[in-house]
Amino acid sequence: MSKTCYYEVLSVSRTASEGEIKKAYRKMAMKFHPDRNPGDSEAENKFKEASEAYEVLSDSQKRATYDQFGHAGLEGQGGGFSGGFEGGFGDIFSEMFGGGFGGGRRGPQPGADLQYDLEISLEDAISGTSVDIRIPTKDHCQACDGSGAEPGSAVETCTTCQGVGQVRMQQGFFAVNRACPTCHGSGKQIKTPCKKCRGEGVTRGNKTLSVKIPAGVDTGDRIRLQGEGEVGEAGAPRGDLYVRMNVKKHPIFERDENTLYCELPISFSTAALGDMVDVPTLGGKASLKISAGTQSGQRFKLAGKGVKSVRSSRVGDMIVEVHIETPVKLTAHQKELLQAFDESLKGKHHKQHSPKEHGFFDSVKSFFTGEDSKKTDKEDGPWK
Repeated sequence: MSKTCYYEVLSVSRTASEGEIKKAYRKMAMKFHPDRNPGDSEAENKFKEASEAYEVLSDSQKRATYDQFGHAGLEGQGGGFSGGFEGGFGDIFSEMFGGGFGGGRRGPQPGADLQYDLEISLEDAISGTSVDIRIPTKDHCQACDGSGAEPGSAVETCTTCQGVGQVRMQQGFFAVNRACPTCHGSGKQIKTPCKKCRGEGVTRGNKTLSVKIPAGVDTGDRIRLQGEGEVGEAGAPRGDLYVRMNVKKHPIFERDENTLYCELPISFSTAALGDMVDVPTLGGKASLKISAGTQSGQRFKLAGKGVKSVRSSRVGDMIVEVHIETPVKLTAHQKELLQAFDESLKGKHHKQHSPKEHGFFDSVKSFFTGEDSKKTDKEDGPWK
């Protein structure tokens, strides 16, 4: 048919791999397939050209002959598109249209997997627990044993596909098998549907399951309950149920994998003088030593007070970030005391009491004046 270079037809290089050739052909076949372009002769010709090129370039022997002798080397050797579906064509069209070319009916289909979203507390996620969940179910109808036919009546062979489950659709030279529109691929017809399940073969209900949650699970983790999913066709197994964890936000702790974070408010005097303070952990209270001169935002680590990994025996740490709380609603006497205290910090030793403040204002001064703050440093205040 086509005398155009096969590599140009598929828009690939001569060194293209087998996978690249297959991908290029699949793209063109999807675009120019006659079923997607009814009555478009140009699209049909492009589809035939692409199919011819793929039949040659996907065969290592034909490709080697074509690379050496061109189209002339294929004459009389079965070159060109044959219209069959051997080799890679069956795989590609199966991917494209979901139908095979063997004509055989599929076997009983297993049930679909289901997912249940379960919200749990951080405490339960870290320590582990058992939770009962109630889920909707489908089961084979006991009245008709899952056949869908009224007891005493028969399930008949589909007259449209003759029990194959597929029908052959043909347009021009090209044919493809698709699921039978009458029986939807089952190959069977029910003349008298079961009154209890209305021909579906299944009944609906609810059931309660106990889910064991291991210690250390986190949001996004899933627990698989085998055989608790949707019911399959008669003779096929049920699907599985996946319980997906969603850990609720905690008012005190934040979690990052196996590490816990906690913000701890402390008083100005505790930060300045240092002290032993109690901090909350998920296992109870723990003592934390606050060093004298602690600054707001400083972090302390409590080793082994985090989360035990669900996949190993390792236990994470807990990070405590302290925040100095500024006193509010002071009395007149308290204000006087603070003012006297502030005055006591000033003077020639002011810099050693507030090194960050002095460092900042020295940098600001240098920025505006261009002077070296180290050379012009004075003890009488950061702005002078």
